[in-house]
Amino acid sequence: MKRAAGAEPSRTGSSAASSAGSSAGSSSTAGTRGNASRGSASAQPAKKAAPKKAAPKEAAAKKAVTKRATTQKAAAKKATAKKTPAKTTTRTTPASATSASTASASAASSATAPAAGAPAPKGAQTSDGAEATARKATTRKASATKRATAEATPAKTAARKTPARKPESRTAMVRRARRINRELAEIYYYAHPELDFTNPFELLVATVLSAQTTDLRVNQTTPALFAAYPTPEDMAAADPQALEELIRPTGFFRAKAKSLLGLSAALRDNFGGEVPGRLEDLVTLPGVGRKTANVVLGNVFGVPGITVDTHFGRLVRRFGWTTQEDPEKVEAEIAAIFPKSDWTMLSHRIIFHGRRVCHSRRPACGACPIAHLCPSYGEGETDPEKAKKLLKYEMGDQPGQRLRPPADYPGRPAPPLAGR
Repeated sequence: MKRAAGAEPSRTGSSAASSAGSSAGSSSTAGTRGNASRGSASAQPAKKAAPKKAAPKEAAAKKAVTKRATTQKAAAKKATAKKTPAKTTTRTTPASATSASTASASAASSATAPAAGAPAPKGAQTSDGAEATARKATTRKASATKRATAEATPAKTAARKTPARKPESRTAMVRRARRINRELAEIYYYAHPELDFTNPFELLVATVLSAQTTDLRVNQTTPALFAAYPTPEDMAAADPQALEELIRPTGFFRAKAKSLLGLSAALRDNFGGEVPGRLEDLVTLPGVGRKTANVVLGNVFGVPGITVDTHFGRLVRRFGWTTQEDPEKVEAEIAAIFPKSDWTMLSHRIIFHGRRVCHSRRPACGACPIAHLCPSYGEGETDPEKAKKLLKYEMGDQPGQRLRPPADYPGRPAPPLAGR
């Protein structure tokens, strides 16, 4: 029995039958046949051993190992396929795509992308291809824009280009400035202060009221004011509310009424009811600065002075006489260009020209009689017919600003204020 158990089972049909038997006799017979088989094998020439059949458990184990290896290989291949599209997507995602669409595109690429090295399906466009197409489109668009800009720029530059001016020396500027003054003297031979007055007090009050308004509105307001308060003493004793009501049309009437009451009281108390003839005294009065003082001194006392108002300052900068903005600095620089005897009339001529031709917002360059001397020509309307329509007062065939202009004034007097 031991020998039969140790013997290798035969692959023949009788071996299978002997292994299936249960009786001792059958086992003995199987043992005898086994011995005979061994004896026969030793006696006959050696034959090629029949292949051994694996046991069921071993076959199952091998199958499991093979299946695991196949699964691991497939997983590795799938991971490689996922990794490659993700890298490509990172490189080629268009700038206009949102994060959500990018994630969807990456997932779709992972699911459908072929293995590394496999050719893309015909008609399909890879991420690299999309990137290349987008790059070409951008390049073509940029080139077209650049060409259009290059073609348009020369024409635009040529249209705006003006002849370059040589730097002007100080001597040349002074000569040009004095020539402008001479030509303005011929044009505005009737230049004068455009405020109506009959004495120094009236001119002082009218100049204070002219701040932030026109001389025309002041001239329409002062007749009733001077009829009610003809002297400094009368105005110093005025009821504030009544005074405010009279000067209301000039604007800022409360502040102006306060200044008029203060300067009238100062004239009454400190100067005997008379307007002083010195700059140092005038600027001590409430509401009186250098501009107002120069107007009074130049037009009543014959003391030359430069009146730097908004028109004067704007024009002297356009003429290139100064670059200063501060009125006192402007006054000092212009005073160095002209002789003292010209200061008062120079102020009137420049102010006249600023009010009639060289306006703040839209100067009438095409109708300017001194355009050939102005370095700022072209800032305004250059068409002669259009520029002519911008002229004001007597230059534009309109009434002037004074209700009682001088006898040599060529225009028409201003109308009185309606309702007064």
